[in-house]
Amino acid sequence: MLLDQVQRQADQALLQLGRRLQADGYRFTCVTPLTQHRNNIRAGNEQAQTLRDIFGWNRAFNPAVLSADERAQMQRAGIVEHLGDLWRSRVRWSNLGTLLLVHSSYPTDSVDAVFFGPDSYRFARVIEAHLRERTTALDHAVDIGCGAGIGALLIARARRHAQVCALDINPRALRLTAINVALAQLANVSVEHSDVLDGVTGRFDLIVANPPYMLDAGERAYRHGGGVLGEQLSLRIVEQALPRLAPGGTLLLYTGVAMVEGRDPFLAQVQGTLVDPRWAWRYEELDPDVFGEQLLEPGYQQVERIAAVMLCVTRR
Repeated sequence: MLLDQVQRQADQALLQLGRRLQADGYRFTCVTPLTQHRNNIRAGNEQAQTLRDIFGWNRAFNPAVLSADERAQMQRAGIVEHLGDLWRSRVRWSNLGTLLLVHSSYPTDSVDAVFFGPDSYRFARVIEAHLRERTTALDHAVDIGCGAGIGALLIARARRHAQVCALDINPRALRLTAINVALAQLANVSVEHSDVLDGVTGRFDLIVANPPYMLDAGERAYRHGGGVLGEQLSLRIVEQALPRLAPGGTLLLYTGVAMVEGRDPFLAQVQGTLVDPRWAWRYEELDPDVFGEQLLEPGYQQVERIAAVMLCVTRR
C-alpha cells in the first residue's frame, strides 16, 4: 500500500512537470537513436543548457540550470540519474502535434523501456488519415501495445464520445500512458494491462497497433517482435484482432517487415487469412527503408531492407 502511494505521488509529480513544460512552450521532435547520438556527440553538446537539451536530447546537466522548484519536481518524480555532480533525466518529453508525451530516456536499453520515435509519427499519420476518412460510427476502440499511448490519445481526442482502451503488457508503459492521458485532459481513455487482447472483452469499431518488429538479442518488450524476422507479434495481433472487430470495424496495423530477396514475408503469411470474403483490406508500404543499422545485427544476414508498412482490414 505504501509503495502504491509513493508511485502515485511520483506520477503526480511527473504530470505536474509535464504541465509546466507545456506552459513554458516546450517543443521537441523525437528522432532516431542514430540522429540523437550524432547530435549529442557534437562539440559543445556535452552538457545541457536548455529544457530541450535536458528533456529532449537527454543530456547531462548541472542542476543549477533548473529552478529549485523544477529540481524538486524531478526528485519527487524519481527521474533523476546522478552522474557525479551532474544530473540526467530518466525520461524524455516529445511533441506529437499539440500533444506532449513522456517516454523513456535515451538510450532505450532497459527491458521496460517505453518507445517513442519516428515510427510514432508515421503511426499517428495512419490513424489520423483513417479518422478523417471514416464515415461510420466509432464507439469502442482499442490501442494494442499502447506504449506511450499515441493511438489511444489520437482516437480519444478526435472522437470524444468514444470509449477508448489503451492496452500494454508493460506496467511502465501503462503508467506513462496514464500520465499522457491526464496531460491531454482526456476523460474517455481507460488504461489496462493485457497481452494483446487477452485482458479485454467485447468487439471494437477500431483496433490500432504499432507492435515491435525487430529481432532483439535482449528481447526487450518495446523492440522484440519474435519469430524468424520479428514478425511473430504482428501476425498474432492480426489473428486475435480480426474476430474482435464489430461489423464495419477496422484493424489498423502499422509494423515493419524484413524484406528478403525482394519478397515481403509478412504479407505472404497474412494473405491466406484475408482471402475470406468477410474482410476488405489494403496494404501499403509507407517507407521502403527504416532502421538500416539493424541489418548489421545477428539474424539479418539475408535481409535486404526493413520497410514500414500499414495493413488496414475492415469487417464487411
